[in-house]
Amino acid sequence: MSQLMDSDDNTPLIKGYSDNIDTHDGEYKSRWRSIRVMYFTMFLSSVGFTIVITSLWPYLQKVDDSATASFLGWVVAAYSLGQMLASPLFGLWSNHRPRREPLACSIFINLAANVYYAYVYLPTSENKYHMLAARALVGFGAGNVAVVRSYVAGATSLTERTGAMANMSACQALGFILGPALQAGLSFIGEEGVRVGLVELQLNMYTAPALLAALFAIINILLVLVVLREHHVDDLGRHTTTINYGSEERLDVSQETEGGIDQIAVLTSNILFFIIMFIFAVFETIATPLSMDMFSWTRQNAVLYNGVILSCIGVESILVFLAVKVVSQRFGDRPVLLGGLVLIFCGFFVLLPWGNHYPKIKWADVQNNSVIHKTFDPAPTSNVSFEPTGCPAEQTWCQYTPAVHLAQFFTADVLIGVGYPACNVMSYTLYSKILGSKPQGVYMGWLTASGSGARTLGPVFVSQVYTNLGPRWAFSLVCGVVLGAVLILAALYHRLVAFSVRYSRIRV
Repeated sequence: MSQLMDSDDNTPLIKGYSDNIDTHDGEYKSRWRSIRVMYFTMFLSSVGFTIVITSLWPYLQKVDDSATASFLGWVVAAYSLGQMLASPLFGLWSNHRPRREPLACSIFINLAANVYYAYVYLPTSENKYHMLAARALVGFGAGNVAVVRSYVAGATSLTERTGAMANMSACQALGFILGPALQAGLSFIGEEGVRVGLVELQLNMYTAPALLAALFAIINILLVLVVLREHHVDDLGRHTTTINYGSEERLDVSQETEGGIDQIAVLTSNILFFIIMFIFAVFETIATPLSMDMFSWTRQNAVLYNGVILSCIGVESILVFLAVKVVSQRFGDRPVLLGGLVLIFCGFFVLLPWGNHYPKIKWADVQNNSVIHKTFDPAPTSNVSFEPTGCPAEQTWCQYTPAVHLAQFFTADVLIGVGYPACNVMSYTLYSKILGSKPQGVYMGWLTASGSGARTLGPVFVSQVYTNLGPRWAFSLVCGVVLGAVLILAALYHRLVAFSVRYSRIRV
């Protein structure tokens, strides 16, 4: 009999199903219906994050004029910090109880947090800390990503998994497209918008996206409660035993695959995933401040243009996910991961400033003489006729560091838009294969936590380095981090193989 895989790296995509898979047509339909609910949950999770990401900075400035660019880093990081804390908890919960429980709970937290975010302008002081808390709670609710990934990993055979993970990443990328696109579309409501007196709500370009995300969360909860069912298959696609507790189902976790998990491969995968998420967190955090400083965009223009740019990157990512299914089949998962890291390195290298063109300076006295409103009063006593733009004079590097050209910015967008999605899907596809068919809730929780830790550290890192030292230092250090990831992958390349391949157990 021949082995299912020709090598330890090439895991073919499914082109048809084994006779072992879903012997009952009803089980097959229910399994894939539930997997599609997970796709939708991942999609809404990314929408909930990106739908406000391009407006965080101007909204923060609007509600609290004492907020600095450094504090923006903490606001962005708060989401990931909340997710990092929640992921192992939800993962552990999903290992021992039906997954609809942690999913419904987490989505409800996300719903409440988005409503809270829409009302952070109401307190009379310390509004920036309310925004920080709201984003942390949104992130805590997004800890369900660990449950989603563990469900899809456990409900697919080894030959199905790369395709399923790529599909899930495509749904995530579609969320990244629609999130900024929805924000860009809602930017035409304007900063003042309309007041809904009955609920003390100021509906504007900053609050409307959060409320829309809350509406999506309601739809998601209904799908989880009504459609989702528990399914678990082994690496060959055979359904494993389930046991009933009342009206609920829970996996029998006592049936484990023989052999131990390669903990070095697990640790390496977590480190690589941390670096990949760190890199993208740096990019998405710095895009708006960088564009406002380098290209003299206003707050509203920065929200609109960066929303369009991130949407285009999302479209590009979906094309990458489609290509990954073919490329990984031909060359293997690990070469695709390595190639993605190389493209990311090139993307940040392109962003390094050069030449003798310098950014326009936004002088402090001009800023102080302009009229800027903190409140959402729909009938202000005076009009804002001028918004100063350019690189703030207090960032001293603005006066001697060359500007980043718009062509550099677009080129970096394209390169990172190819490299990041390839790395993202390959990193946790490899991780799920390394773990095998054992319950993956806790392990996926740790992977999500490592990514969330990166998304916590990345914004803080880049906001501090960029504010104090400028883009040259910030992007040079990121290039060094990417190079470190390439070296780690090269050194432990031979350990990153599927559990079943490692023990030579899959035969047909």
